[in-house]
Amino acid sequence: MSNYETKLWQIANKLRGNMDANEFKNYMLGLIFYRYLSEKLEMNLNKDLENDEITFKEAYQDEEYKQYLEKEAIEELGYFIEPECLFSTIIENINQKKEVIPLLNKAFQMINDTSFNTESQKDFQNLFEDVDLDSSKLGATNQEKDKLISEILLEISEIDFELDNDNSDILGDAYEYLISQFASNAGKKAGEFYTPQEVSTVLARIVTMDKTRLKSVYDPTCGSGSLLLRVGKELTTDGKCNVSDFYGQELNQTTYNLARMNMILHGVKYNDFDIKQGDSLENPKHMGMKFDVVVANPPFSAKWSSDKSFLEDERFSGYPKLAPKSKADYAFIQHMLYHLNEEGTLAVILPHGALFRQAAEGLIRKYLIEKLNYLDAVIGLPENLFYGTSIPACILVFKKCRTNTDDILFIDASNDYEKVKTQNKLRPEDIDKIVDTLQRRRETEKYSHRATLEEIKENEYNLNIPRYVDTFEEEEPVNLEETRQKINEIDKKIEEIDKQLEPYYKELGLKGI
Repeated sequence: MSNYETKLWQIANKLRGNMDANEFKNYMLGLIFYRYLSEKLEMNLNKDLENDEITFKEAYQDEEYKQYLEKEAIEELGYFIEPECLFSTIIENINQKKEVIPLLNKAFQMINDTSFNTESQKDFQNLFEDVDLDSSKLGATNQEKDKLISEILLEISEIDFELDNDNSDILGDAYEYLISQFASNAGKKAGEFYTPQEVSTVLARIVTMDKTRLKSVYDPTCGSGSLLLRVGKELTTDGKCNVSDFYGQELNQTTYNLARMNMILHGVKYNDFDIKQGDSLENPKHMGMKFDVVVANPPFSAKWSSDKSFLEDERFSGYPKLAPKSKADYAFIQHMLYHLNEEGTLAVILPHGALFRQAAEGLIRKYLIEKLNYLDAVIGLPENLFYGTSIPACILVFKKCRTNTDDILFIDASNDYEKVKTQNKLRPEDIDKIVDTLQRRRETEKYSHRATLEEIKENEYNLNIPRYVDTFEEEEPVNLEETRQKINEIDKKIEEIDKQLEPYYKELGLKGI
């Protein structure tokens, strides 16, 4: 663990006794984000004022500068914060033993209000609604609340996030680290919005294979945005991201706020991402749009309405059945395929049951393979990779324009991992092996197999990986005569030991065993 990660975890521990991880993450991440927005604005405006040989704080005292500075900040960054509400000013107030929560609340409100009716409104509105500075969980009195928040802000101020380094992503990495730690330490509830980095990397490398840039990437269940950002990271050269636009939708309001924060923290400009809040199946926000790449880690076997009206929805019409109410896995696949452009790649994480469950899902699976021929690969992952569930998952890869239309590649990567505490983790060599096998469509004994469509048809479109990749290890034959002799030898030794112990039994008045 690096020094800044250690520091961040120390800060988290200050809140640990007051509330559970799923709550105090909102304060930690919100205050880190506030610091980022504040210092980014102060640094940019100071740079704009260099030729005037005056700082932002000094210039704001002059009425002639005020309107210009606010307009410049909103156009460039999408928001504005007055000098008295800047992070640096609040730290000065803490050192002078002054109250800070009123100024923090004012700063949050200012970020919200200054983006209103501007191009950046959708990305900054209500970002801090989960940072409740008036909560009794921070303390019984205003003084106690102020003291705790002041301590946290001082700790955050001591971390060097290298904001003036264009190639540095320490703040974004810290943010990602905290999200992963909250997920691993708070169980399923806090882990719902986080896909482990290593799994995200597999998906990102698959969908960016042989690509140098993308116009768009979309995630219909984007959580905190980590998977979208990982795709961007795979196509970043010399500090420049070669993905033009990021699109996503997230059901949970708190996690939706995290996703918008996370985008900005990782240097994605407010006009280069479009994250919406809502249920992507029941209330899709990007209808009619097609994307170069689609990725997702949907909630496993989630419920949805499966209402008959969806038979008229262009995402689902044409298929023989709707996905069942109790399992929306194939509804997500259909939704994602609708949004995939003709030359694009789709990679989705699903529970293994999606490979072989019958009834409506079996009919949809058959249609995808037999009629559309979109399924390109099936990859089995190790168990216990995800926070909150130990079940093994798989990755399905889809392409509308496949170059290998006569077969589907099956990869069994379930045995390649390392154990870290209670979780399993993919190593770099495990990820490389998956990606290289997929790229070369290589067949390897007990690891991968290119199954013909006829072979899959013979298996009644059941995609269970062991049907195609034989990982059976033949056990060495047992020599029964040798085993019998060893058992006889052991029996003789036991008899000898019993004879040696017999005098002691008599002396103690015990019967021999």
